[in-house]
Amino acid sequence: MQVVSLHQKNEIEAVLRRNSFLHLYSLGDLDDFFWSYTIWYALKEEERIKTIVLLYIGTGMPTLIALTERPSDAMQILLQSVARLLPSQFYAHLNREFLLTLTTNYHIRSHGLHYKMALRETSSIAAIATSDVLPLSITDGEELKQLYAESYPENFFDKRMLATGYYYGMRLDGKLVSVAGIHVYSPRYRVAVLGNITTHPQFRGRGLAKTVTAKVCQALIPTVEHIGLNVKADNYNAIACYEKLGFERIATYCESTLSLKANTVRPRVS
Repeated sequence: MQVVSLHQKNEIEAVLRRNSFLHLYSLGDLDDFFWSYTIWYALKEEERIKTIVLLYIGTGMPTLIALTERPSDAMQILLQSVARLLPSQFYAHLNREFLLTLTTNYHIRSHGLHYKMALRETSSIAAIATSDVLPLSITDGEELKQLYAESYPENFFDKRMLATGYYYGMRLDGKLVSVAGIHVYSPRYRVAVLGNITTHPQFRGRGLAKTVTAKVCQALIPTVEHIGLNVKADNYNAIACYEKLGFERIATYCESTLSLKANTVRPRVS
């Protein structure tokens, strides 16, 4: 087996399409909007790619995505091989069993189990009235940041996402109180990942998150084939909301922050 760096989008896409819903983030990152921030590694056997990982460097902290449908010796080998190439600190989306592969050199701070959910049935979404939901734009960026600070401070929000036109919100008495948007959107690869969904604590329990999320999905459905999202496994209210909209759980994985242990000596990369 051979570990290689990949640079051809069509070659990468062919691997990711083996399970599009599992790899929605990575498929979206093939889009020109994200592509320049990606580094791809793969394990090959007789020219066939066995498995693949993505290191996304377009955020303040790089993110490693290494996911498989089931336990995989190939992924274990790939992670062991590329460990010396990884940053001293990064965020990771990993199957639980693969975290142990990196414990030799990294301290791991878990952010808990998460589910990947896929929108397979759209009839419920089509039936939801969303006339009170408004599109958001770059001009709403500061107000949106304030809402996140008050109701979802741990989220990741890149104001560039507003330029896609797929952020929607609801206002009460002129104040933005609920919002839903995307983390990834690619009409080229026909995928979208929902994200940054929140309602101000004072206005929860009214179904606002369900309505704004439905509106985003209604807008996305004509342009993409696969819509998904990630949600923390203990966020029961959010999961119930998404299931009512037609989302199904398709995978469980861990989100963690990894920091290189002091005095760790890694081989120099030539």
